[in-house]
This record gives sequence, structure tokens and C-alpha cells, in this order.
Amino acid sequence: MPQRNGSIRIRATKATDAGAIADIYNHYVENSTITFEEAAVTAGEIAKRIEDVYSNHLPWYLAVAGKTVVGYAYATPWKSRSAYRFSAEVTVYVAQGHGSRGIGTRLYRVLLSRLRKRVHTVIAGIALPNPASVALHERLRFEKVAHFSQVGFKMDQWVDVGYWQLTLNANIMCLQPDRSS
Repeated sequence: MPQRNGSIRIRATKATDAGAIADIYNHYVENSTITFEEAAVTAGEIAKRIEDVYSNHLPWYLAVAGKTVVGYAYATPWKSRSAYRFSAEVTVYVAQGHGSRGIGTRLYRVLLSRLRKRVHTVIAGIALPNPASVALHERLRFEKVAHFSQVGFKMDQWVDVGYWQLTLNANIMCLQPDRSS
């Protein structure tokens, strides 16, 4: 069900949104150290990533203003080992020129609300410095838990990465993994 907040509508992502998502993401790929990808990503690759998120029963949401996609947020498995099954990594991107309007916060609130039903802990990696992303995560009660110095090299510079963590559901029932397959 789409959610509205002001003139921004939040809805689930569809494969047909891949081009708009690639446009937002590629701005950061080509112009920043916020992502460590160094080559533009095609809409086809984004469509595969959307499919991967959904195949892991995790959510991906878009923020739409009118007919324009202005941001997105999604979750991926934190790690592949079974014991990590109640942890997820979360990501949010807001289109260039649409920052500081609460879009990232709105996206994350919807995403985190959905994740509470099946995830215990969410983790966000932030390439540093990135004061806007740090402020967003800390406003939503994420706590910094790690800092890795000079682990990425992009645009002729070394880049640090910090990790922020949020416990969503301290009472989640920890089911045994399905070993039938």
C-alpha cells in the first residue's frame, strides 16, 4: 500500500523502476566516494538487484514526487551464513537536488517498520566523511559500532567506512534454520 507524507509517496519498487534508480545511483557512482562502485550501473543490473532483494524476502521502497523517483531504500542480507539470518544491511539514496527534505527519513521509517517483522538488527555502512548520512542514521537511533580507515580507494583518495547498527526487535523469535533443502 503506497504511503504519503507531504507530496512524497512511498511505494514498493518494481522492476520497471530500475532505470530511474540507476539514474539516481549513477550520480553518486560517477561524482562521489559515497559508493565504492566506479563504473555506471545499467538499468538491467539494477533490475537484477531488485530481484535479488525480493528473492531474499526483503523490501525495497521508492520515494516518488509526482511521477519522478526522488529516492529509494532497501535491505539486503548482512551475510550469507545461517546465524546472520536475523540481520540485514540497509541502504538509502536520495536524488541529487532533493536532499534535506526528509525523503531519506521517510524511506527509512517505512523500510524499518517492515523489517521489524523479521529482522533483529540492521546495519548501515557509510563511506566517510558523509555528515548528512551520519546525521540521518543517528537521528533514527543507529549507533556507530565500527570505523575502518582507508579501506576504499576512489577518485585518487583513500576512503574510510563506518558502520552504524540499530536493534529493531529485541524480542524476535529466533527460529531454527530450515535444513530441509
